[in-house]
Amino acid sequence: MNEHQVLGYIPGDTVIHRLNGTTKLIMLILVSIASMTTYDTRFLIGMSLLSVILFKISKIKWQDISFIVKFIALFSILNLIAVYLFSPEYGVSIYGGRDMVWEGFGRFTLTKQQLFYELNLLLKYVSTVPFVLIFILTTNPSSFAASLNKLGISYKASYAVSLAIRYIPDIQDSYFEISASQQARGFEMSKKASLHQRLKGALQIVFPLILSSLDRIEVVSTAMELRRFGQKKKKTWYAGESFHKSDVIAVILSIILLIISLYLVLSCKIKLATLK
Repeated sequence: MNEHQVLGYIPGDTVIHRLNGTTKLIMLILVSIASMTTYDTRFLIGMSLLSVILFKISKIKWQDISFIVKFIALFSILNLIAVYLFSPEYGVSIYGGRDMVWEGFGRFTLTKQQLFYELNLLLKYVSTVPFVLIFILTTNPSSFAASLNKLGISYKASYAVSLAIRYIPDIQDSYFEISASQQARGFEMSKKASLHQRLKGALQIVFPLILSSLDRIEVVSTAMELRRFGQKKKKTWYAGESFHKSDVIAVILSIILLIISLYLVLSCKIKLATLK
């Protein structure tokens, strides 16, 4: 990682790194579905602990992800606040009770059910976001594209996914370069500036960032056309990975977690139906 903490693939030799890229994608999808479909707090706490354990196993350092984690945490908090503002009693409709904590004013009341719902929503973020970061930080884009192609996905689509993953660090590099240029012109965006000024500066970076991204896309697409990319029906891969026993075990465990989540959802619906 560089001094700007660019988010991208970090080579390593852990169990997580050795898993096939496609396996990690399947795990990410299944675990995300499992976490998002249930509101069982026990299950969500277990998933959150599992994500922390996998982070420990993958040996990802805090300094490598501190920036993006703080960024995600900020938007997660803003989302929780927005959920309350738009639907302050959504938890009441889910859990069927109404235990008042604060009378508030107008429709803005605060109930135990709403707090419990917001807690579960927070646990959903904690249980899914780490899996996304693990996937990005431990997956080699080239080997991942080769694995997707082996599953029968078009090599053009596989290569597009690979380019998208590779492009994440480039976008971050461009962001920090534009930010440095803005500060060189006298626009303060460091920690010394106020939050409002920093947010304003970030918005001013978006437009030049989009333009630079479009220019880079045009350069890459032109280079691929000059090399006759897409002319053949098949493509060979320099970096390819085969599936191992550990990949099968990882996928089976993910399926089991999804089944547990669906079972909890169905059992909860059955209990509510019997109470009615």
